Amino acid sequence: MEWTGARYADQPEVEVETWVAAPPDRVWPLVSDVERMPGMSGELRAVEWADGATGPAAGARFVGHSSHPALGEWSATATVVTCEPDREFAWEVDGEDGPAARWSFRISDDDGGSRVRQRVRLGPGRSGLSHAIDRMPDKEQKIVHVRLREFEASMQATLEAIRAAAEASS
Repeated sequence: MEWTGARYADQPEVEVETWVAAPPDRVWPLVSDVERMPGMSGELRAVEWADGATGPAAGARFVGHSSHPALGEWSATATVVTCEPDREFAWEVDGEDGPAARWSFRISDDDGGSRVRQRVRLGPGRSGLSHAIDRMPDKEQKIVHVRLREFEASMQATLEAIRAAAEASS
């Protein structure tokens, strides 16, 4: 992805992918288990289902608690927007005036295993990143670029953890 000139209002995104030597039905439980995600992420520390939800379903809500050396600690509520077993799991993080981000996993059959893609799109709603941009508007492009690079590295680590877990269960 090219980030040069990327502004938050452009809803920039980044996607990573990997191939897993396991079928989609073994990958699905790993990508849709949000309570397991903190063990696979550098920032996400804890997750719990909210509003009586107990597992992945369209409309279910959960709260994620995160920490970052430069951004501090925060919690955010998200809503599952796509829940198609063995295919796609996506959620939107609540923001000011709309979703602050949309995260997704897509799984497809690929050469006897699974192709797994994770994507994040920022915005259109305001987030903590928006507040950093408000404080340093002349650095918006750098702020967005650095954050997308951080997400890219974290997502690659998450996919590696998913791959290892799925392949170990075979």
